[in-house]
Amino acid sequence: MIGRPASTLIDGPAGHIEVVVEEPAAKPLGLAVVAHPNPQMGGTMDNKVVHTICRAFVLAGWRAVRFNFRGVGRSEGEWDEGRGETMDLLAVVGHHLSDPDMVGHPLALAGFSFGGAMAAQACARLMEVAALRPGVVAPSELVLISPAVSRFDVPVVPQHTLIVEGEQDDVVPLTHILDWARPQGLPVTVVPGTGHFFHGQLPRLREIVLRHLRGVAE
Repeated sequence: MIGRPASTLIDGPAGHIEVVVEEPAAKPLGLAVVAHPNPQMGGTMDNKVVHTICRAFVLAGWRAVRFNFRGVGRSEGEWDEGRGETMDLLAVVGHHLSDPDMVGHPLALAGFSFGGAMAAQACARLMEVAALRPGVVAPSELVLISPAVSRFDVPVVPQHTLIVEGEQDDVVPLTHILDWARPQGLPVTVVPGTGHFFHGQLPRLREIVLRHLRGVAE
């Protein structure tokens, strides 16, 4: 893809939501929606880790959608401490799953830090609704990069969830991730010698996510 993809606006629960859609080289295998870190700390959909996650999905053949939570960039509304932000994510999912090209295709949710917490919450809601209402698409993949388990409510997640954490993360410490994952029996992929933002390790992070997605496809 040449150049920076243009953002568009879709309807959301607090007004317009700004989104960017990135397409793979061939017909997409599925839809991936990627959530950004805490907007109270400067997080936006242009975060480098978010870009890295999206790139991995695109290389694996998925349509990747990143977006700005309410009150960020061109998205309307105000910070809602995670409650409304989960609804924003669900609105983005609903909008893009309505595309005829996505009918019958799998859905993946992903997020970094605060976005990881929101992706996990949205996944839990979609799975609950899908169990009661045939036709509702539940996520088949969940990718959480340094999810903010010590700062926000992060529910139980599916066993096949990919969780990646930096060994030297001082924002969401590795011990907090392990304390959250341990009761669920969840494996955690630890990237040695890197912190919360994976400085210098973004190519490695991309390869971890890409390898996971290609393994799923096989």
